Amino acid sequence: MAPMAPMASAVQGSCALVTGGTGSFGQNMVEWLLSAGCAEVRVLSRDELKQELMRKRLDDGRLRFHIGDIRDYDSVLGASRGTDLILHAAALKQVPSCEFFPLEAVRTNVLGSANVISAAESNAVPSLVCLSTDKAVYPINAMGMTKALLEKTAQSHPRNNPLARTTVSCVRYGNVMGSRGSVIPLFLEQLVSGVPVTLTAAGMTRFMMTMRDSVDLVEYALGHARSGDLFIRKLPACTMEDLVTGLVRLFGRDAEVKVIGHRHGEKTHECLATGQELARAEDLGDYYRVPLDSRDLNYSAYLDEGDVSAVCPADYDSRTARRMTVPEIERTLAGLPEVRRALRAARGHVTM
Repeated sequence: MAPMAPMASAVQGSCALVTGGTGSFGQNMVEWLLSAGCAEVRVLSRDELKQELMRKRLDDGRLRFHIGDIRDYDSVLGASRGTDLILHAAALKQVPSCEFFPLEAVRTNVLGSANVISAAESNAVPSLVCLSTDKAVYPINAMGMTKALLEKTAQSHPRNNPLARTTVSCVRYGNVMGSRGSVIPLFLEQLVSGVPVTLTAAGMTRFMMTMRDSVDLVEYALGHARSGDLFIRKLPACTMEDLVTGLVRLFGRDAEVKVIGHRHGEKTHECLATGQELARAEDLGDYYRVPLDSRDLNYSAYLDEGDVSAVCPADYDSRTARRMTVPEIERTLAGLPEVRRALRAARGHVTM
């Protein structure tokens, strides 16, 4: 995959750390940081094979690979020493595995994230951006619940440490098209293999963003964050039926679609921002900034007081967001490297 062209960026000449840097999102962030002119990019992850493959593929002397686990504080402390910014992407992201082993999700997504925040502060790292997901809003599965607690942990740091040296912010994103957490690779595999495409529910909706959108969101946070900020990119949504239709049309072939129904831990619609968050958010054009609720350790603000003038708008959810048309979905899919490779393979040019 060709590296994404950098925009005007504040990361030039800096030393950056990406936790979970061998994941699909992490690798794209690493490539963007290199193309944006970072002097050094460190990758912290547990998988030495993925690190070796990434080292060979990128072949860049500015890369430094650290074997470690965010569950181990000393791993993060050592990897983050001397860095200017941290992008925290390490997480357990698969809904089923988090449902089966929720305490493992807590150890990584919550306690591991707390280690990253503490290590950043101990090393006086100027900026830390934590990655969250729309599943953290009104969560119904363990993955979403632990991501919601990641957000709360990140926001509690500046609230309880007003003189902190590290700016800790979060970004919340939707379905990153083509990432390993996306359904698109599964649809591609089924379509190319000629087996039925498994559709959960025709009317199920999801927010859709490209990898470029997700990188832009992180870049915006790096350039504009105040400690405790949560940034949300405004996104279109689509139904799963339209997503499959766009993919089938792109490949120009008939495909059997098998409706399998909702899977455990799945919502019909996702939500990127609650009405309560939007009531205090700043509309920044392509983004919302939800500032820190900076109430201190005054329990009366939670138990005895309220705001009778507060008016909450409707939630920002995938059911009511701008709906992508099938041609728009088709054009967006055609731009994904994974889809282009699958199309070439289907036409007999290369093997998958």
